[in-house]
Amino acid sequence: MANEEKPKQKLGFTIIKDDPTDGHKGYGIGSLSLENVSPVIIDVEEGTAIVDIGAMHARSEVERGIKFTTNREDSAGGKDYWLVWVTIDFNPQGPYYAGMAACEMVVNREKRRGYKILADHVNRMDKSMKRKILVDHMDDPSKKVLRDYLKSHNEEMWNRSSEQLHKDLNA
Repeated sequence: MANEEKPKQKLGFTIIKDDPTDGHKGYGIGSLSLENVSPVIIDVEEGTAIVDIGAMHARSEVERGIKFTTNREDSAGGKDYWLVWVTIDFNPQGPYYAGMAACEMVVNREKRRGYKILADHVNRMDKSMKRKILVDHMDDPSKKVLRDYLKSHNEEMWNRSSEQLHKDLNA
């Protein structure tokens, strides 16, 4: 089949960029922009953090090939991860880390099973977008990994961030 004969693939999910309404008051009112949200995945065992945009659609490297359930026993013996939704905002001084919410995840590669509560991930992404900081339930070593990652990514953004964020990450 030639390239031009293939049917167009439909997007399953569209990320709306900038102002979805662009001044009009019709279609798109109430849509959220995910433009300033990034998923940071923390490997608790390795003590590493990476940004994996695939996590926006539950398709990060960590999540690929894994069947997730809400039963923690299905992934017994797996690796612990934190998925942290980081929202960036701008003030007159420049960009800063405005919202942050962490979600728990366990992945057992051998069993190809994992534990996460998808509704919790969605709700926490929403809280991050609303400039809330929810990292107090994370373990201290993971908080340090996140803090060091954010500082190394852009120390100026870190310095412009709220005192609550610094306090919650034990800075």
